[in-house]
Amino acid sequence: MSRLGKTPIELPKNVEVKIQDGLVHAKGPKGTLSFIAVPGISVRVEDDRLFVDCDETLQPKKTTHGLYRATINNMIVGVSKGFEKKLTLIGVGYRAAVQGHRLDLQIGFSHPTQLPIPKGVQIEVDKSTSILIKGIDKQVVGQFAATIRAARPPEPYKGKGIRYENEYVRKKAGKAAKGKTA
Repeated sequence: MSRLGKTPIELPKNVEVKIQDGLVHAKGPKGTLSFIAVPGISVRVEDDRLFVDCDETLQPKKTTHGLYRATINNMIVGVSKGFEKKLTLIGVGYRAAVQGHRLDLQIGFSHPTQLPIPKGVQIEVDKSTSILIKGIDKQVVGQFAATIRAARPPEPYKGKGIRYENEYVRKKAGKAAKGKTA
């Protein structure tokens, strides 16, 4: 059995969890999320703690016990606190703007790059060079941040591109000029 899967999840006071027919519903101040528990994984609530139990006889489910516990924990954290990712644009003329349900990026291409914003995600653009992505679903927030970064990943020579807030880009030395001999 997974060591992580055995640890209980502490439920905040403002989060309500319901378990019906293999569905786990979490409701909090930020919104609601639900998760389908597969056969072999059972979820129970005792004294403001949530336990994820695994049936030891099912081999494939035993390997994913910790995964389901982490997913349910992310659901509970998401509906109570939410998740956010920060991206910064580094480069001359690089800027971002929100236009309706699209994120408009000017990142050095001849045309603007427009990305549709997924449901449940809020985007804030500060000073047109930093993007804050907020949402209650950790997977959706992280995937959209990765999609934005993939539009122009940071390059290793000048460091231009889109990077996460605390991401370190190791710079390479440029091409060395040959000495002239006359």
